[in-house]
Amino acid sequence: MSSPQRVAVYGPSALATPANAVSVVRLLLAPVIVVVLLGAPDGWVPLALWAGVALSDKVDGVLARRQGVTRAGAFLDPLADKVLVFSVLGALWLLHRVPALPIVIMGTREIAVSVYRTQVLAGGQSLPARLPGKLKMLVQVIAVGVALVPGFALHDESVVTTLLWGATVLAVVSGVQYFVDARSIQS
Repeated sequence: MSSPQRVAVYGPSALATPANAVSVVRLLLAPVIVVVLLGAPDGWVPLALWAGVALSDKVDGVLARRQGVTRAGAFLDPLADKVLVFSVLGALWLLHRVPALPIVIMGTREIAVSVYRTQVLAGGQSLPARLPGKLKMLVQVIAVGVALVPGFALHDESVVTTLLWGATVLAVVSGVQYFVDARSIQS
């Protein structure tokens, strides 16, 4: 028995979609998580909020695939990912739970890739996310989650630092891959 065909409910130019609404809520929750984290750095609430936004990313993707991927969603979802990860990493750095250098390297990669992808998109091409980029995001989410576990990151900082450096390596690898992919598209 074959699975039923999924018909896109929303076209590529749609703005008001459930998936896009989830992305907007995720964006709006970034400052909430930061404020809660800075106000109660050893509480479970920041971890619970982080787990919620991490799971909502999956919901966003499922909704988009079922109801139709939109250009707005293709912009909003990765933007929400970046804002969430880097705002919480910034707060964790302020709390002395994570080192600055991997954040700076990953942030520089995000800016460079975003600018480059914009230029490639302006030329009518696209650069879809590849496995190293998806793994980078997964490791970033796990690193932040582990750093938010009350007491754990303070007692075993090396786990969080190792995860962050792993995400940094994946960020650099995936960044290089974007440039290689774009060059092959342009030639």
